[in-house]
Amino acid sequence: MQSSYEQAFEREMGCTEAEWLGWLPAAMGDCAWEREGQRATAKVPPGALLLSWETRPPRVIALMRMPVLRVNFEFSGLDAEQRYVFMRRFDLYMQRGGG
Repeated sequence: MQSSYEQAFEREMGCTEAEWLGWLPAAMGDCAWEREGQRATAKVPPGALLLSWETRPPRVIALMRMPVLRVNFEFSGLDAEQRYVFMRRFDLYMQRGGG
């Protein structure tokens, strides 16, 4: 069964901003993109993706501390199938350790 990706959604990711930025180029694949601070704009033909992120307080479980990065995804000009195809690859490369 195929997952559905809304036109706009938010995620909490268990990574630091440095890790996120290290994985982002591979996750974007052939899509041209530009970063400005804690935002990135990508051309995802036939539309676009706006990403914005912010570091949140770490999640603490007993003695373990996990970083939290809140990421907002805003697609424009892509239908559900196009969003799914892009996010399937993006998610693979954003898995801890990269793709």
